[in-house]
Formats: sequence, C-alpha cells, structure tokens
Amino acid sequence: MQKISRHLVVITGPLLFIILQSLGGPESMPEPAFDVLCVTLWMAFWWVTEAIPISVTALLPIILFPLTGALDIGITTAAFGHKYVFLYLGGFILAAAIERWGLHKRIALSIIILIGTNIKFIILGFMLATAFLSMWISNTATSVMMLPIGTAIISQLKNNPNTKQNENEVFGKALMLAIAYSASIGGIATLIGTPPNLVFAGIVEELYGFEISFSQWFMLGLPVSILLLFICWKYLTSGAFNFTQKEFPGGKQEIRRLNKELGNISKEEKRVLILFVITAFCWITRSFLLQPILPFIDDTIIAMSAAVLLFIVPAGNKRKLITWEEAVKIPWGIILLFGGGMALAKGFDDSGLAVWIGQQLTNLENLPLLLLVVVLVAAVNFLTEITSNLATTAMLLPILASMALALNLHPYFLMVGATLAASCAFMLPVATPPNAVVFGSGYLHIPDMIKAGIWLNIISITIISLVVYFCLPLLWEFDPLAIPDKFEITGN
Repeated sequence: MQKISRHLVVITGPLLFIILQSLGGPESMPEPAFDVLCVTLWMAFWWVTEAIPISVTALLPIILFPLTGALDIGITTAAFGHKYVFLYLGGFILAAAIERWGLHKRIALSIIILIGTNIKFIILGFMLATAFLSMWISNTATSVMMLPIGTAIISQLKNNPNTKQNENEVFGKALMLAIAYSASIGGIATLIGTPPNLVFAGIVEELYGFEISFSQWFMLGLPVSILLLFICWKYLTSGAFNFTQKEFPGGKQEIRRLNKELGNISKEEKRVLILFVITAFCWITRSFLLQPILPFIDDTIIAMSAAVLLFIVPAGNKRKLITWEEAVKIPWGIILLFGGGMALAKGFDDSGLAVWIGQQLTNLENLPLLLLVVVLVAAVNFLTEITSNLATTAMLLPILASMALALNLHPYFLMVGATLAASCAFMLPVATPPNAVVFGSGYLHIPDMIKAGIWLNIISITIISLVVYFCLPLLWEFDPLAIPDKFEITGN
C-alpha cells in the first residue's frame, strides 16, 4: 500500500504539470513565464513530498526549460556552474580534510574541556563546539561527529551510582537537542555555513549582478548566531528542562578520556589547521585587505585555492592532506540542489515571471512593514519544518525579490529574513539533518522535539524579525524604502 501511494505521489508531479500546460496561464503572463511557473510547481511538489531524492528533482530545469522553450539549454546548464557552486565545493573539500584527520573532534573536545563539570556548562560546551564547527563544515557532518561524543557522556553519567535516573534522562534529551539546535544556529554565522546563505548570495548575484561577500554576511550572521545560541542555551537549561542536580560527577573525566585517546596533535592536523585558519582569514579580510592588492580575488577563488592546496601539501608517507578518493565522498547532491536553485532563479528572471509575480503582490503594500516581515519570517520558518531549507529558499527567494521591488522595498529586506528563517526550524526530525541525526539516537521522541522546538521557533521568529527590521539596514547601510538603480532586475 505504501509503495502504491509513493508511486501516486511521483506521478502527481508531471500530471500537475501537464494539466497546467493544457489549461494555459493568465493572459497577462508571458508564455515562457508560465512554463517556468509550471516547472516550479512540479519541483515544489516533489521537493515537499520528497517523492524522489530532492537533488534529482533539482535537475528538472535542465530537461523542462529547454523542452518548453522557457530557457535555452546552455543558459540553464550554466546556472549549475555558478561561482557559488564552486565556493561550496571548495568548502566541502576543506571540511573533508578536517574530518579525515580528526581535527574536528580535537576542536570540539578542547572547547568542552574549557567549560567545567556544571551540567548547564557541559551543555554550553557542546553547543559552542558544535556551533563553531558548523560555521565551516556541514551541519549534518557536525551533528554526526558530535553525537557519539554526547552519547558517551550520557552513558558514562547513566552508569554512575551517584546520579539519579531521571536526571540522566532529562540530561540526555537536553544534550541531544542542544547538539541539533546549535548545528543549525552555527551555520547562520558564515556564508558557507548552511546552504540557504549561499542560495541567497547566488540569487542576488544572478538577479542583480551584486556580490554578497563573506565578510558582509559574517557581519550580520555572526551576531545573530551568537544571540540565538545564547538564548537557546538559556532556554534549554532553564526553561525546557530543569536540573535538580547542578553537577554530574565524571563528566569532565569522560571528555578528558576521549581527548586523551586522540593523542598529541599530528603534523597532518597541524597542516590542515594552518590551511583552515588562512582560508578563514582570507574570507573575512578579503574586501578590505586582499582586494586592494589583488582586485579580482573573490571568495570562490580563495575556496578553490585552499581545495587545490589540500591535494598538494604532503601529509607524510607519500600521502597528501586529501586524496581524490576521499574528496569524491563529499555530498554532491547538495551541490546539484544548489545548482537547481540557481537555474530556477535564472528562469524567473529571463522569462519575465519575476516581474509578473511582483506586479500581483502590490496589494500587500497596505500591511505595516514590521508585520510584513514577521509574517514572512514565520511562514518560511514553519514551511521549513516539512521541507528542505535549501529547496525552500531556492523556491521563495526569486519570488521575494520580485515582491520587494513591487512593494518599493529594498530586496535585502525580505530576502535576508527568509534566508535566516530557513535555518531556524527546530520542531520536527524532518526539518533539518541535525534534527534527524539526534532523533535517531533514541533519546528523543517527536513530542519532546515539538514541545521544546515550538517555543524556540517563536523565539527565533521574533529575533530575526527585529534584527531584519531594525539592524539589517544599519549593518548593510541601505534604506529599506528605497531601491537603488543597481537593484533593478538585470538578468546578468
């Protein structure tokens, strides 16, 4: 029965496309724009239902845009080679090298050792380590790496006769959620930390020909990430869960044992660490330090330079810091998904669909601006609970770009809010990969996640809305009610 229903879901996508094509679009909508809309709805349905792997769904524009005449095959496939696709590729290869030599574990355990044995601070240590790693490597890889460290601590505490059974159960739930939430929150801080950030930067580049630099996003993302992380920690340790025992004996000893097992830092780890630090330094300082010397350098060149160096720098015994056999294990599906998002953005722009949608949204101009932001952030937040955050932003950001121009708003105002909200889904296991990873640990049940996550969703919606409304225009120096000429849709 389940197999039949799955087949029906798969068939419904193309069936919806065929029906819409036979009915035709509104007279005011250009025919290529309607073709792009039909393709988008097919993709949206498959993305939401996950009828087939979401990365495979992202390939549909390559087939359907040329067949419908909406977009040329060359232009469509070029979107999959967008420079931000290669920025992400470079970041993935760097992350693979960090994981290969166990540097991520050493960083995580070192941060946790500094914290102490107080139960609340043990959780804080895990959150800081997870968030920091998630700034640079994928949220999924971070949570997978932190999970066994967390379960080792919980297991060690559970077997200690001086601890209460109930306290261990509460601690286990709190620690698992802390790992999942901090993996998502940490990714907000950097441009490569989570896919929606790069989708936003890529779509701004695609639609307006304007670059979002690593340092520009960092200036916004890091403060938001730190604020959300601190509030999340206070909420988990003082609101969602209450601990009658202030300290658990043996917790720090277990961390030290795990750290001792790693031994002294190896020369391979040192070399990867040096490359990692240099790359992060170049990303952060590019716009004000490197570009005066090298005018054409950008974040993608830095990322690919780091990736190439990893294949050149020796690791000893005739090995390199990373081999191609290890590099090919990176999540290529996410890269394809990102490329599909870029292709959709190009289709929205070139077909005229973006302009048409914007014209239909002018009736929202009567909403107070703050309320508009709150509604948008809340809608994206809860939509991401059941869909991929990457797929959600790929679908919505081109629409929001048009909507902003139609309402005479700066595009950043709506697009940044949606991008940040897409990384803050905390209620369901399917919402984000980190949620799914910790749910699989066995310490949590869905009611546990919903009960804790819904309040964190509301908190994040409030914070993001206030940051976008009050702080974003000051940080990025723009007038939300004025549209510079360079932000007219160019099709570049």
